[in-house]
Amino acid sequence: MAKSVVAVVGRPNVGKSTLFNKLIGSRLSIVDDKPGVTRDRIYGDCEWLNHKFLLVDTGGIEPDTNDVILSQMRQQAEIAISTADVIILVTDLKDGVVASDYEVASMLQKSGKPIILCVNKCDSIGAPAPEFYEFYNLGLGDPIAVSAVHGHGTGDLLDEVIKYLPDTSEEDDDDDDEEIIKVAVIGKPNVGKSSLINRITGENRAIVSNIAGTTRDSTDTFIENSYGKFNFIDTAGLRRKSKVNDAIEKYSIIRARMAVERANVCVIMIDAVEGFTEQDSKVAGIALEQGKACIIVVNKWDAVEKDGNTMNEYRKKLENDFSFMSFAPIMFISAKTGQRIDRLFEMIVFVHSQNSMRISTGKLNDVLAGATARVQPPTDKGKRLKIYYMTQASTRPPTFVFFVNNAELFHFSYQRYLENQIREVFGLDGTPVRFIIRERNEGKK
Repeated sequence: MAKSVVAVVGRPNVGKSTLFNKLIGSRLSIVDDKPGVTRDRIYGDCEWLNHKFLLVDTGGIEPDTNDVILSQMRQQAEIAISTADVIILVTDLKDGVVASDYEVASMLQKSGKPIILCVNKCDSIGAPAPEFYEFYNLGLGDPIAVSAVHGHGTGDLLDEVIKYLPDTSEEDDDDDDEEIIKVAVIGKPNVGKSSLINRITGENRAIVSNIAGTTRDSTDTFIENSYGKFNFIDTAGLRRKSKVNDAIEKYSIIRARMAVERANVCVIMIDAVEGFTEQDSKVAGIALEQGKACIIVVNKWDAVEKDGNTMNEYRKKLENDFSFMSFAPIMFISAKTGQRIDRLFEMIVFVHSQNSMRISTGKLNDVLAGATARVQPPTDKGKRLKIYYMTQASTRPPTFVFFVNNAELFHFSYQRYLENQIREVFGLDGTPVRFIIRERNEGKK
């Protein structure tokens, strides 16, 4: 189940980024006294009383000196409305209610979305200053007094937020349907994501255009065929930050991240003509970070001039470019002609099964015994790493727990060696694996 989105909006320099950092518990957003420091959309995971949601820090709602105030504010407000499930409007006690606050409050009220009015910079403990009550004039209900710097009132603010969020402890029948494989199609703009969905469905379910960034949001397409049941999630293209000038596209990056979160399998699309770019690695990194089964799909293969060795050379280059996820299979397709689309379905089913694989503790330790016999665990200053045993803790991705005498001795290179040994025996193609290291003192059971 995808996390709910809570957007923090307001004028520049009212303390949005400071509040954002306080709520997520880290200094993820840049904080500066100069207005407009937050240029790109920043997001982070937030949890309060067993409710998990995505908190989004936005740029200030204020026009440039040469722009019309209403057009700028309307754009920012509409983005917040369309993306968020809950909106926190941050105001400044020291400034009082200004004209911009009235304009934004008016637009947000028309959305029908829950709006929480936060009055920041209430740094004194106790009864609020008389100026606090002026904020009732915005017509957004009871304002909440907060000091983002000191943390006063943030608990009350989060209590109000979770009133409007679904109970994540309840199971979602649709999301838990094991028969349906959820597939996120991700990549830069204009690599053919929507064209692939249209080819698969045989209809123009998604808008297809040569203009980069046509798909602003994620769209779901359910498909059932001889390979099984699938939910294809078409996402907005991910651009380099320097190219993301359209504020709507900045929010679509968040939606793409959420699509990956919902998915079982990620199809990472590459433009065969353009070739690998740095942004492709960043797109893949989102899927890798979340432990999803992955397939690297090179689209527009029909547009590439080929000889007998073109595919092998292209594959070798991509294997080097994607060395950080060498487990991912590479496919060459054409969404335009339908080349190898059937094979793509087969691969989706396969990597999903690998991502969901569970291996018995006995079999794992047989492999571990053989691997440690062939290559002795590392030593440091006369002390050798001992691996007592390992077991699988979870799937999606396969996660293994190692019980050792000293975690510091379990070097990354030896972890990589053991990962390769496990993959050699059990496959685990198309899925990342994760290791958890637990120390157990000798003599203790």
